[in-house]
Amino acid sequence: MTSLHPIALTIFCAVFLLVTLAGFWAARWRRPAAGMHSLEEWGLAGRSFGTWVTWFLIGGDLYTAYTVIAVPAALYGAGAMGFFAVPYAVIAYPYMMVVLPRLWKVCHRHGYITFADFVAGRYGNRWLTVAIALTGILALMPYIALQLVGMRVVIAALGVKGEWPLAVAFVILAAYTYSSGLRAPAVIAIVKDVMLYIMVIAALVILPWKLGGYARVFELANAALATHKPAGSILLHPQQYLGYSTLAIGSAIALMLYPHTATAVLSAKSANTVRRNAAMLPAYSFMLGMIALLGFVALAAGVVTKNPSAAVPLLFLKMFPEWFAGFCLAAIAVGALVPASIMSIAASNLFTRNLYGEFARRKATPKQESQMAKIVSLIVKFGALVFVLKLESSYAIEMQLLGGIWMTQLFPSVVIGVFTRWFNPWALLTGWVAGMGAGTAMAVSLHLEASVYPLHVAGGTYAMYAAVPALVLNLVVSAGLTLLMRASGIERSTAVSGTDTTAAEAYAD
Repeated sequence: MTSLHPIALTIFCAVFLLVTLAGFWAARWRRPAAGMHSLEEWGLAGRSFGTWVTWFLIGGDLYTAYTVIAVPAALYGAGAMGFFAVPYAVIAYPYMMVVLPRLWKVCHRHGYITFADFVAGRYGNRWLTVAIALTGILALMPYIALQLVGMRVVIAALGVKGEWPLAVAFVILAAYTYSSGLRAPAVIAIVKDVMLYIMVIAALVILPWKLGGYARVFELANAALATHKPAGSILLHPQQYLGYSTLAIGSAIALMLYPHTATAVLSAKSANTVRRNAAMLPAYSFMLGMIALLGFVALAAGVVTKNPSAAVPLLFLKMFPEWFAGFCLAAIAVGALVPASIMSIAASNLFTRNLYGEFARRKATPKQESQMAKIVSLIVKFGALVFVLKLESSYAIEMQLLGGIWMTQLFPSVVIGVFTRWFNPWALLTGWVAGMGAGTAMAVSLHLEASVYPLHVAGGTYAMYAAVPALVLNLVVSAGLTLLMRASGIERSTAVSGTDTTAAEAYAD
């Protein structure tokens, strides 16, 4: 049983109160005279964010509380394999530089709120649009739940009993997201990122110094990993190379397709703002590398826990003065609020525009859209809360493994679609079904305990991230059916080929 840490808890509560006040104040920040009575204002903050606000928002969006908990936990539990998060972040930003400014231009030109809006305009196929929206919502739900898991780990480390603090925290989150929309996480992201940088720099300077230097940290961590079952190491084994590289590549593809990424990017005021952020965001990759090393530091410090997710909170409480440990744990908890808020907004945008909007008999007014999105965002957050409170944390982690595999399957429709409309929309929908089915089947065959699947091809076995072969199948099916439809003349019908309602000039560089 973890003992209560009163000083750390006091600091934690004080920071949380400050962040709560900032969240409600955000409703007045850059508020338009007409109020936030449209989805564009509530869900995208009027597309008004400049370079620095966008940088903090995207960084706060992508580097979550669970990142700070899970990445070091992966190194603490499994060693070098968990470090794949760093190269995937490095890969992601050049990819972002090429794809997202172009997507921003098209979406801004046509008033699109989500990437599913873009797919609807580009391909004119209702069912493909619904598939994109459903994939995004299904992938977001466990992701929001994981933010709760990260916060629960922090609260438990402080010695607070029961689930009521978690419920109170998310009631407050729901309230200021409802009133402030995307402006709330934008303001809080600035506070959160400053706190995280202070936490990480202090931890990676002070703690290795206390433990005898980095050489000693790596030596102790490697010795501790060798005692694990199965044994780990601070270095990759040759048989892990393919799994490690495909995890990095597949995760990078998925990262920029998540709806919360789209929401943060589309809130920028220009395509150049997105480009500048792609150039500046590698600073977060540097921080992620430092965060990952905390897993090895925890091993070297002798932190012992059956739950690797508790390694970092326990490390701070063991090695820092209690007041600073409270500050660090508050930074992690605030790191849950920003992405959870953006994710709930993104899910509500998708439901309002691309599920309800696709089947509504009459078009909703901007005010009706924003009101529906606010209500859906509440439902999403409380759904995630019930998920975490009533089910084991492992279910959220298992579903998140599927989420990355699923999001990768949007690559042909969204990423390739912004450069060419060569694929037929019905072929894309069929490819999506094939990729989703194959990826899910591979993960289920591993009992949802891992996502690196041993693929048997031509007498050889290749252990790789399940999302990658699933995406290859998706692309092969999409391309093959497109060619077949053209060869047979079926595609000449508008009902089959769909109608592109986006403007050609919106794609110009």
